[in-house]
Amino acid sequence: MDEIAGGNAELSDLVRLAFAQSAKHVQLILDPHGKILALNGEGHRADQWASAECVGCSHELFYSSEEKAAGLPDIDLATAAREDGYEREMWRLRRSGTEYLSRMTITALRQENTLHGFHVIARDITHEAAIRAVNDTREQHLQSILDTVPDAMIVIDEFGLIVSFSAAAQRLFGYEEGEVVGCNVSCLMPAPDKERHDDYIRHYREGGEPRIIGIGRTVTGRRRDGTDFPMHLSVGVAGHHGDRVFTGFIRDLSEKERDDLKMRELQAELIHVSRLSAMGTMASTLAHELNQPLTAVANYLEETRDILADPQGTPMAIVQEALSEAAKETFRAGFIVRRLREFVARGEVDKNVEDLRLVIDDAAQLALAGAKERGVRTLVNLDPHARHVLVDKVQIQQVLVNLLRNAVEAMASSTVRDLHIATCKRLDGFIEISVRDTGPGVAAEIRPRLFEAFVSSKIDGMGLGLSICRTIVEAHGGRIAAEYPDDGGTIFKFTLIDADAEEDDER
Repeated sequence: MDEIAGGNAELSDLVRLAFAQSAKHVQLILDPHGKILALNGEGHRADQWASAECVGCSHELFYSSEEKAAGLPDIDLATAAREDGYEREMWRLRRSGTEYLSRMTITALRQENTLHGFHVIARDITHEAAIRAVNDTREQHLQSILDTVPDAMIVIDEFGLIVSFSAAAQRLFGYEEGEVVGCNVSCLMPAPDKERHDDYIRHYREGGEPRIIGIGRTVTGRRRDGTDFPMHLSVGVAGHHGDRVFTGFIRDLSEKERDDLKMRELQAELIHVSRLSAMGTMASTLAHELNQPLTAVANYLEETRDILADPQGTPMAIVQEALSEAAKETFRAGFIVRRLREFVARGEVDKNVEDLRLVIDDAAQLALAGAKERGVRTLVNLDPHARHVLVDKVQIQQVLVNLLRNAVEAMASSTVRDLHIATCKRLDGFIEISVRDTGPGVAAEIRPRLFEAFVSSKIDGMGLGLSICRTIVEAHGGRIAAEYPDDGGTIFKFTLIDADAEEDDER
């Protein structure tokens, strides 16, 4: 039974009732000087105070020696009296001498501006504080990760307002967190995304399908200084309808784009050098190819000169025919020179819809110059439905020249020297081009690495030709591979985008 000093029976009953119904907390009634008048006995635990031991004592009983020495018992009461109430966390002393962390609330009890005492409530928060400490540690750990992770993180609410802006996001966009929290996230976007974003949010909030949730995509962001940059954005959602937040993880792709551009420039340079190298190795053959029309021109002009020097009734028709043939051979020589100039020229990659038959024909005339004299028979089988491709003509001609020259060289010691060129329209939106030779084939140990750089079956080869071919074909969205028939030889096949199929898809 709790002990109550003074007071009437009705008040005592109310105090007992209040104390009984709040047994989880320690409650005290103090007089204005801090003497304990009532205590809702802590005696339900052996190490806690019993009310009989405390009534009539100073409330200093519950303070540690350090706090007593610092005068905190009197300071707490003075503060509560001055402010009518006071709350703080303190280490409270048990009867056993052990301490526990409590949240203490002291309320001044006044009537007609007269202080009659204090009501003290002490709640044990030791376990709660331990959990809070663990959570604080976890939060600090998480915050340290968010502060150091290279990807920026932005959290927005259902209305597109920024809730959180990580340190990486501050570095990336150039804003301090305080400048953007509460602002619409569209402030980080250029047009037209800036104007459309609120509609996307509203569409999703009203039950529509998400357009970006859970799907990483490349978008454009805008920094504080007004510059735009490419970034990869992944968005996750948490919470329930009406209380959802969206977390966006952002990776700056500016450096990647610069690296990709540099790589494309280096690849273009390598491809160009490869074309020049090809022309170097074909120089003698091409010189012979060019020499033929020039020799014919010289012969026709000499014949015409001789006729005009001593006409003797020679019909003018013969003169005209000789001059006509000379003109034809001149155009033929000019065509060869123009084709060579286009092939070795350095230019920007320019993909256009090209007639595949003409691309193959031009490449064959370059690559197979002199092949007939070496006993090579060229067999061409072009699918009439495989007509147009989306390509950079010069680069694809380079692929064909490389494959055709390799085929001719591979058959140098073969009895049968048949070179097959074929095209085939596929059902997957691609056209397949194949070059087959009747040579000895590729050594088994080289086959798995045939398209790697610096791998070659030739004694004096650098091993760059097929690697460059793969780079060009894959840059055009296609694939290149080699097959090895049982009857010998090698078949190189590569695919290009069927421009006619692309046009059909757009209709």
